[in-house]
Amino acid sequence: MRWITREYVHVDRTACPWLIKKFIDPHAEFIFVPTEKIDQIVKEGGIPFDAPGVKLGHYNGKCSFESILDEYKIEDPVLYELARIIHAADTDDTLSAPEGIGLDAIMTGIRLNSMDDYDAITKAELIYDALYSYLKYKLISREYEDKIKGMNKRERKEFLQKKMRELLTKKQ
Repeated sequence: MRWITREYVHVDRTACPWLIKKFIDPHAEFIFVPTEKIDQIVKEGGIPFDAPGVKLGHYNGKCSFESILDEYKIEDPVLYELARIIHAADTDDTLSAPEGIGLDAIMTGIRLNSMDDYDAITKAELIYDALYSYLKYKLISREYEDKIKGMNKRERKEFLQKKMRELLTKKQ
């Protein structure tokens, strides 16, 4: 499927392609156009996101990443934690997730160091993969808090990594 959004990607428009490819449409094709051309391109076929007035855009105080989670009924608690950070970075609502300040800075750097929007979303994938893994690690740490309490740092790390691998193999 073709997915259409505005050109000159930043936080939400790098996070949404990551989300779409990982959890919705692994064969997604992304098209970046000037805002005024989105309606024309959509008529040729495709799903618009993170553009003014589209269903998968900003509404009810949510950013596009959150809108996509809602629309596709993705129930992964880690993605909702990630959405808080993306929301903070994309809307300057730094009170909701202080990590958003860092994500905004990183995505600005990626945009400045990319040849085009396609290059930027490719470079951003590593950042979102890393954030997703970190947040999953935190969630698992909380889940097994009592069990890991008496472990030393190495044992705790090995135990939690094993739990993450188990989750990955169950998912596949």
